[in-house]
Amino acid sequence: MTRPNILLIVSDDHGHADRSALGTPGVQTPVLDRIAAEGATFTDAYVTAPICSPSRAAIITGRYQQRWGGLWFDSADLGTAPTVAERLRDGGYTTGYFGKVHYGDETVADRGAPPNHGFDESFYGLAGQSMGRLHYLHHSDAASAAYGEAAAPMAVQPFWSGDEPAEFDGFTTDEIADRAIDFIRRRADDGPFFATVAFNAVHNFCWQLPEEELRARGLAGYEDWNPGASRYLDWYDGAISPNLPDGRAYYLAQLELMDRAIGRLLDALEEQDASSDTIVVYLTDNGGSQCNYGDNGPLRGSKYTLWEGGIRVPFLVRWPGVAEPGSIVGDPVSALDLASTFVSAASLPASPDDDGCDLRTLLSTAADAPGLPERELHWDCGWQWAVRRGGWKLLSVAGDDPIAAHVRAVEHTETGDGLILTDLRGDPGERDNLAGRRPRLVAELQQAHRRWREEVGLPPEPPAGS
Repeated sequence: MTRPNILLIVSDDHGHADRSALGTPGVQTPVLDRIAAEGATFTDAYVTAPICSPSRAAIITGRYQQRWGGLWFDSADLGTAPTVAERLRDGGYTTGYFGKVHYGDETVADRGAPPNHGFDESFYGLAGQSMGRLHYLHHSDAASAAYGEAAAPMAVQPFWSGDEPAEFDGFTTDEIADRAIDFIRRRADDGPFFATVAFNAVHNFCWQLPEEELRARGLAGYEDWNPGASRYLDWYDGAISPNLPDGRAYYLAQLELMDRAIGRLLDALEEQDASSDTIVVYLTDNGGSQCNYGDNGPLRGSKYTLWEGGIRVPFLVRWPGVAEPGSIVGDPVSALDLASTFVSAASLPASPDDDGCDLRTLLSTAADAPGLPERELHWDCGWQWAVRRGGWKLLSVAGDDPIAAHVRAVEHTETGDGLILTDLRGDPGERDNLAGRRPRLVAELQQAHRRWREEVGLPPEPPAGS
């Protein structure tokens, strides 16, 4: 049996409505639309956290990151669970990682660095050392020296190739794609490969565009932080929504350029006659960011929150021979499912420790395909938690928690407060709070979440906000 190559593409803070196929004005994503047309779109796909570090840990392991305490930025890391890269590499795959890494406050010696969790080749930026960001244009020792105190928050440090520094100047999105394309070209004839391509786009600060792109779009340049001119938080507030002039245009430019880079990845597969033998998956690490002008359409909330806009993400799967072209899957699925799916596709043994499901049961067009049973999905950030069972979702927010207050003040997004019960089947925007009308269901879902907390090793008492 031929085992497929696997290309996993992860973007950063991509708004749920920001695909041109969905009709959102100004959006140009023809390549993502092509992946959807040639494969399946999951409309109710989730990540396990509304922020990057814990979400990415679950993607790469297939396990809830809460099992090793990953709740928020201050507790997120990769943990010790086997990664899907380690499992595939041990099963005969060549593995490569290209792009953003962010599993807490990492260093090149940490397990979070790709060479230390299963990747044979790697070219990556350690975003945990730069407030979650990678600069879109500069990565060198010279840039670090020139930026001085601003070097870390502006994220201009060199990348890493394996465990060696890798300096470059140029557009980071294209450089990541170029390195991944080189890997594909060298490995396409050498047995199956697993490549993760993790773009920094479309994370703030999106004005960091090549000069020719600014000119072509009629956009003005915008300066990075200068410590001598302002305090960081004062500058930051002027560099995000609602205070950044043309903020949405910068965001859409970065999205369009990332889409082009993904197109080059697909072209490389075609050049190597590998398209029909490669699973391509696209998703983002959390919902679109209010501060960065992402559009989550009818979904309420944004990055940092457990409203649907913070955790429901674009999720596309092109799998020749398995995913029906142009199909739409409405079942709730999770980024946790990727590890189980990839391991199964590689004909490797499943692990009883996986928290996800094999998505092939949903993608199959066979009349007797079993589908997935009704499942519960859980989220827990300490100050906010949620559970979805079928179409019901219970959200609990401690609105007076200091983190909630910080999110509202600094990121200009709504967190909610108290218990909110919604029926997502008719109310995906979570506008009608049914908690007062369905107290028994609220109690059932609260108890279900308590059981889940105990199962993953969190304290069993009701979390804050219950």
